[in-house]
Amino acid sequence: MSSSCSSCDSGGQDSGGQGGTPSSMDMNAMMAQQDMAIAGSLGKIKKKILVMSGKGGVGKSTVSVNLALGLAKKGFKVGLMDVDIHGPDVCHMLGLSDKLDLDTIRDGVVPPMNYGDNLKIISIDYMMQNRDDPIIWRGPLKIQTIRQFIADIGWGDLDYLIIDSPPGTGDEPLSVAQTIKDTIAVVVTTPQEVALADVRKSINFCKQLKMQVAGLVENMSGFVCPHCGETVDIFTTGGGERTAKDFDIRFLGKIPLDTRVVMAGDNGKPYLTSGDESPACLAFSGILENFVKNVPLTQASQVSLDTAGCDCGGTCKPGACG
Repeated sequence: MSSSCSSCDSGGQDSGGQGGTPSSMDMNAMMAQQDMAIAGSLGKIKKKILVMSGKGGVGKSTVSVNLALGLAKKGFKVGLMDVDIHGPDVCHMLGLSDKLDLDTIRDGVVPPMNYGDNLKIISIDYMMQNRDDPIIWRGPLKIQTIRQFIADIGWGDLDYLIIDSPPGTGDEPLSVAQTIKDTIAVVVTTPQEVALADVRKSINFCKQLKMQVAGLVENMSGFVCPHCGETVDIFTTGGGERTAKDFDIRFLGKIPLDTRVVMAGDNGKPYLTSGDESPACLAFSGILENFVKNVPLTQASQVSLDTAGCDCGGTCKPGACG
């Protein structure tokens, strides 16, 4: 990731600060340059999908990973961006142990990890020498990392960028929504009322930010017995579908809880897109079809570099936002 400051002179001091600290003018110039890089990168991506949930432990990362894999298997060019800075799981779920080789960075562009021919991946895990080290960062560092994940990663042309976010409505999903103006949300919940109370906050978060919601997925909707194959509603079922109806958003489908999903995630071999004929895999196949139908591809809207960083997201005429 690029962190150089071209305005610093050979004496280690910049024109407006001491000891190499960039001045506000330098920082503004750096941000403007990054805004241009972000706009250029996003202009090559047709659909940007934020997978979010109001509560942790509902299977959001499982849905993100399998959604990205499922789309890639259909022949779409897909990116998977893990912005769960404190608890990244994407690499583990895909069995990826690659570490970023600094020698592969060219002109400040970081190559993402590849998973097959159609899927590119970035995660903070990729950049950690020891993946057991905690990330102890406040909001500004997390926000800057997310911006760099868009600006500095060599995504190229993509049909879909799937963004796996941490639970809640804090820094990470807010940064994505503010940086990527045409983000579309997929909301994941479980059937219990506790989870549904939190997911309603996520849906209202999307409404307040004027973010389109592609639909809602109800995960852990019943339990598939590993012995007899019958589905038992230990967590009840149908709460997600009722919530989607209450908020007038699409219900993409429900996935039963299956021990094979858990084992596959732990072993780095995703299960929901494995082609198995189990109830969970068949259910997710239906969700994938509903998603593709509800989020059809169109040409990416090119954001003018002259308006990158404007509050309007690039829809105004150059200079109109002051």
